[in-house]
Amino acid sequence: MRGLDIEAVHAFMLVADLKSFTRAAEAMDSTQSTVSLKIKRLEDGLGRRLLERTPRLVRLSADGAVFLGPARALVAAHQSAVGAFAVEQRRLVVGISHYVVGAELPALLKRMRNAEPGLLIEMRVSGSRDILEDFDRGALDAAIVLRHDGRGRGGEVVLEEKFGWMAAADFEHRPGEPLRLATQTDLCGVRSMAIAALDAAGIPWTEVFVGGGIPTIGAAASAGLAVAALGRRVAPPGTIDVGPRLGLPPLPSREVTLYSSRSDRQTRNSLKALTAAIRATSIHRG
Repeated sequence: MRGLDIEAVHAFMLVADLKSFTRAAEAMDSTQSTVSLKIKRLEDGLGRRLLERTPRLVRLSADGAVFLGPARALVAAHQSAVGAFAVEQRRLVVGISHYVVGAELPALLKRMRNAEPGLLIEMRVSGSRDILEDFDRGALDAAIVLRHDGRGRGGEVVLEEKFGWMAAADFEHRPGEPLRLATQTDLCGVRSMAIAALDAAGIPWTEVFVGGGIPTIGAAASAGLAVAALGRRVAPPGTIDVGPRLGLPPLPSREVTLYSSRSDRQTRNSLKALTAAIRATSIHRG
């Protein structure tokens, strides 16, 4: 057998992690057909089927699961060798809204680091308003936030975030009582969006959990103690949109937008990989 094509191995690793040929192609700044061809040639060279493909899902085969660990090690070793004579480590400071961070994202960021060991990603997670202020004053190289207004900032739309009234499936709301909410602080754009929708519909509400970040809000929703306005993509596992059952007004979607102050090729490629990872978190929850 001939030596392995490192780009094909990298493509396989990305498809396995992102569960999508499209997202892997975005991360590699390539096309879906090129990624598919690389992996097909890799499979032919190994004499093994590494991925099971269906119209809606891409998953590892039994042989693919065995190969994934060595593939990661090979890509990491290759990246280490390529960067052996680098003068200094690259640093990329990214601010990201806590409403954008999905449960799978930390693992995907770790894999990005392993695939590009010469890159140090410094991640700052906060509200969109704070992130944009830090970006505008030059404290961040890139910002990934929810867009709540029509201001002409430019930027690249990463995805359309669909919001719902997320709660435990057994959440109980007694007619006549105010709707129990878990929210962020007064300055939160999502809180303002949710409260405006309830007020416009004439639905009384009360805040029973305030602040503490999205994990706290999600915990309150998961425990059946309150309803939280959350993106369906990042809502805790086990929660559902109880809006239709409770007769709550639909919530508008919001654009997740990337802003970057750097335009060099390495940064563009790193941000492509990051946004592909974020898009990939929408595969499992609609």
